[in-house]
Amino acid sequence: MGTELWGTYDDMRTLYEVLGKFWNQYGFTEKAGFDSRDKIISSFIHEIRKAYEGSRLTRECSHFMPDQIPHFGCQLSWVHVIFSMNAIRFNMRFFESNKLDLGVMLQLEYWLEEAMRSFDPQGATRLIGYLSGGIEAANPYLYQFMRSINADFFELRGGKTAFRKLGQLFKRAVYGTEEYHNHNAFLMVEAHKLECEIGELELSDDHIDYDKLIW
Repeated sequence: MGTELWGTYDDMRTLYEVLGKFWNQYGFTEKAGFDSRDKIISSFIHEIRKAYEGSRLTRECSHFMPDQIPHFGCQLSWVHVIFSMNAIRFNMRFFESNKLDLGVMLQLEYWLEEAMRSFDPQGATRLIGYLSGGIEAANPYLYQFMRSINADFFELRGGKTAFRKLGQLFKRAVYGTEEYHNHNAFLMVEAHKLECEIGELELSDDHIDYDKLIW
């Protein structure tokens, strides 16, 4: 279903602090699209914070040193990771960034690409391009698009077969595609039916048995 992100306490804390600079910033949250991207980024860095706090995955790594070094990790779905990377990169246009910020983003992107290739080179070729672009991150309903694609991906229950279908699912998030316009129209109909704004829509995934998914 996704990948595991691992690091020492300092690794994960640095990652959290760097990515945390590009969401929930005063003066921007009211602008179109920021709230939707913030929902995606906040849940992404929430998992990173929970990881270095020891609330997710932990293990000991010696690295040929006498003292064991604790490492902390978390599990992230491919869909969530890719949408988060696009949302963060889009927000970076509006905030000042330094070499550390850029370096962390490039390193994170590098290892995500490596994870994709090591899992399935064939599926990776259809996905890697989405890590750094392709998705319409200015979409004011980006969060709803992510939730929809993620739910459909989870319905496939993981594995290489599901991984290779992700490229097709991501077309829904590419501006100008038939899939994009169809889903946008679907959201408009649902919002009208429920008498709410599109940005207020939330997807119920109670029917998905997460314990049976293949990570």
